[in-house]
Amino acid sequence: MANAGLQLLGFLLAFLGWVGSIVSTALPQWKIYSYAGDNIVTAQAIYEGLWMSCVSQSTGQIQCKVFDSLLNLNSTLQATRALMVIGILLGLIAIFVATIGMKCMKCMEDDEVQKMRMAVIGGVIFLIAGLAVLVATAWYGNRIVQDFYDPMTPVNARYEFGQALFTGWAAASLCLLGGALLCCSCPRKTTSYPTPRPYPKPAPSSGKDYV
Repeated sequence: MANAGLQLLGFLLAFLGWVGSIVSTALPQWKIYSYAGDNIVTAQAIYEGLWMSCVSQSTGQIQCKVFDSLLNLNSTLQATRALMVIGILLGLIAIFVATIGMKCMKCMEDDEVQKMRMAVIGGVIFLIAGLAVLVATAWYGNRIVQDFYDPMTPVNARYEFGQALFTGWAAASLCLLGGALLCCSCPRKTTSYPTPRPYPKPAPSSGKDYV
């Protein structure tokens, strides 16, 4: 029963991480314009995401522009897009596979070992999806740090970490934790002992043997 609760907890954490990775991919606040070095207080906020760049005015008006050309984007942005999409697709596959192996489901009830293996496979796929999201967000964040501390980068062209980046890190952590808990439901190998051989029963002695 405790193993079933641990399995359910791992699935819920991994599912929340998968939802968080979708939210992180869709949000445009991957990097936010840094006002370091500016003495003038501006009335707008500039931020960029994986798919668009936006400008938010102090009046509440938001203007966004979608990146038109795919080939015109830098390699970091293209790789981050690909890794996030791969992580989301792997998470979707892991949800279906892990659902079959959940003890609370009635699928494959006849073969308990195979059912637990499906849950473990789902957990492994969740781990791979979490690693893809973690690599994507870490790579993008490293690029922001490099550009920020690059002396060749103008002060008015420096950015800092955005909310979507922190959401992606949290989503990757949940996917990794949930996948690890699902992998803990791996079926244990039962040690098989050889069947003992029956000892031959002694033949009953008859009275003729005695003199």
